[in-house]
Amino acid sequence: MITTNKQGREPDMTYETIELAVKENIAIVYLNRPPYNPLNGQLFRELSHLFDRLEQYADIKAVIITGTGDRAFAAGADIKDMMDLNANEVLQFCQVSRLTFFKIESLSKPVIAAINGLALGGGCELALTCDIRLVSEHSKFGLPEINLGIIPGGGGTQRLQRLIGQAKAKELLYFGEMIDAAKALEIGLANRVVPLAELLPEAVALAKKLAEKPVVAMRMMKTAVNAGYHADLQTALDLEMACFGNAYASEDRREGMQSFVEKRKAQFSGR
Repeated sequence: MITTNKQGREPDMTYETIELAVKENIAIVYLNRPPYNPLNGQLFRELSHLFDRLEQYADIKAVIITGTGDRAFAAGADIKDMMDLNANEVLQFCQVSRLTFFKIESLSKPVIAAINGLALGGGCELALTCDIRLVSEHSKFGLPEINLGIIPGGGGTQRLQRLIGQAKAKELLYFGEMIDAAKALEIGLANRVVPLAELLPEAVALAKKLAEKPVVAMRMMKTAVNAGYHADLQTALDLEMACFGNAYASEDRREGMQSFVEKRKAQFSGR
């Protein structure tokens, strides 16, 4: 079980750029470099370390990522840190961010991005690695790298087009302009839009619903969807069948079917 001190940190690991709070079986991860929560190497390393640990804790069933304050989820990479890096150093930075994003995307538990303001550049790329994007009404999205003479280096050119389609992705990538929450919802970048005051309570409510689902089936569902998306149809269907078999072999499958027959609420054990 993860325990936290009054600041919401794990007592045996102090993070400087992120905060962790735990509500029952839900972990809430705060990006904590206010007011705009820019992403730097230290933040990526701390996120990478934390998500390794979240993967190991069986009692954590869902994760929320959000930003400290109400201005930004994450307003991109820390340009001041990046501007003097040479080509080799910036590639190393990209590798660190890429590994961190992969750990978030492939976490066996559902991850909700509670987007509380600007999600630009690397912040938008971080949101793309999450399973669900819950967005406050005043939030804005964008991949403005083209305006800096670069391109996204954390998966933006790839994950965005897979999520919203190539045509819309090219429009956002080529022009480098921001869109508001309503537009993000329209094109499928956001799942839901809510008032800022309702953002975290709604994210917690959604996370609680997800946390109630059977663990093995949720893990297999996420594996089938994520891995299958990048495969040809036959390979994806074979993967789905294997994941189905793993879920069917679980104790929770037996409990789920038995409770359905007996017309009662299932009591899932996580096995």
